[in-house]
Amino acid sequence: MASIHAPMRVGFELVEKWADKIFTPAWNPFYHLGALGFFMYWIVAVSGIYVYIFFDTGLTEAYDSVEYMTHEQWYLAGIMRSLHRYCSDAMVLFMVIHTLREFALDRYRGPRWFTWFTGVPVFLLLISCGITGYWLVWDELAQFIALRSTEWMDWLPIFGSPIANNFITPERLDDRFFSLMIFIHIAAPLFLLIVLWVHLMRVSRPEVNPPRGLAIGMLIAFLVLSLVKPALSHGPADLTQVVANVRLDWFYLAFYPLLDIWSFGTVWGFMTALVLMFLIVPWMPPMRKVPVAVVNLEECNGCTRCAEDCPTGAVTMQMRTDGTKYALEATVNSSTCISCGICVGACPTSTPFRRRSNVVSGIELPELTIADLRQRIHDTAAKLSGNTRILVIGCKYSAGLDPDEVPNTVKIEINCLGMLPPSFIDYVISRKLADGLFFTGCREGNCHHRFGQDWTNERVDGKRDPKLRKRVPRERIKQFRAGIADEKMLVDGVREFAEHIATLPKPETGPSREDKPENNDAAKTDGYSDA
Repeated sequence: MASIHAPMRVGFELVEKWADKIFTPAWNPFYHLGALGFFMYWIVAVSGIYVYIFFDTGLTEAYDSVEYMTHEQWYLAGIMRSLHRYCSDAMVLFMVIHTLREFALDRYRGPRWFTWFTGVPVFLLLISCGITGYWLVWDELAQFIALRSTEWMDWLPIFGSPIANNFITPERLDDRFFSLMIFIHIAAPLFLLIVLWVHLMRVSRPEVNPPRGLAIGMLIAFLVLSLVKPALSHGPADLTQVVANVRLDWFYLAFYPLLDIWSFGTVWGFMTALVLMFLIVPWMPPMRKVPVAVVNLEECNGCTRCAEDCPTGAVTMQMRTDGTKYALEATVNSSTCISCGICVGACPTSTPFRRRSNVVSGIELPELTIADLRQRIHDTAAKLSGNTRILVIGCKYSAGLDPDEVPNTVKIEINCLGMLPPSFIDYVISRKLADGLFFTGCREGNCHHRFGQDWTNERVDGKRDPKLRKRVPRERIKQFRAGIADEKMLVDGVREFAEHIATLPKPETGPSREDKPENNDAAKTDGYSDA
């Protein structure tokens, strides 16, 4: 799948860079697609309630009431109708882009299958809401949709009599049809909201509200669009006439032309195959199973930081089972753990300074333990020489770095930058393993594990526990973000950092901190612990 993901991800990164310049990274809509979808949902709900106040459910009154809102009360009800229409389209647009982006970032397989899987009924319910909304206008487009939809459904041998017969003559259709459509059009969004809640069940700290500035900007943009190009109806429906030309809304009605090209059975087969394909995408092929995080109870003090920082809610706290003085212990749900290692970076016992006990963390990844990481740092840093020795620690989903591009530079790759405990930064600098530490993660808004880069930045800045101690010279640390299309930018960043390191005075030599063991208090809350 990498051959598919990589070009898609590069494409998204290029578009997102362009959007960064227009909206700034904080308000880039590509970083808030899910939240924008929720925001559109609430706009559609509010505008729909207002439109319903003026809507009549009669056979002839339905069209007249919509025309009244559009032309007579254009300044409010008309705007609300247009806002309802355009924000409904925007929901589909944001959802499609969000789906493609998650696919490109490979955030749909493995333990993430549930979120992708539940996204399929979300999309189906959304399309159903839109189609029933078009029926209610009861114009020529509604007539076309009603006839083609019922003919398509009649192909299934589940109805006693053909539903399409209700649209053969005006006499066969009565006001109860609109009452039924109103009920469906109101009930479907309520079911949609429930499924959206299920969709986010396995997501820790889901973003359901976009940044305020972006939300206000989007609302203003759609209001302007509603004023400049108001949504208009076709001519009134007339069951005595055959509808020849209609203006389709391709966001909701894109498959309707297939009903004129293919047989109804073929369209059913195509749509069923398409839905099934999307449902099984997380297992095509399945992601390689990686050992999940494990808890070492003898080192766990129940501080809850790993649970707070976990991006999928896989780490939870429960009552202590080993009879120690601590009240809680961490547990890992293997079905939802994505093996990112962010919990390791959050653990206060994840420190390489230990001398009186083994280098073991309260929670670890079996594939790369804290002891393994410390040894890898020593082995890799030993290859450095010169006066500007740069150790690069990077997320494996960020841009690659050829060491030959920058002299006296070596790189270590870890699952996620959030896996790096702040104590390791202190360790590298205080042990003089390198003259500078350059760590790089995914691009802004593209973190494969959602919070890895953010949590690392906050730990370094002293805003999140465990904090990087103030004694660590920040001028010897560089935080960077680079996507897979930013290799040149990464090389330039490392070179610039090396030039900066060359201007700094050499650190004073003195007794190693290895000769000054400190008390190991894993329960302290003001940073990592030494031992």
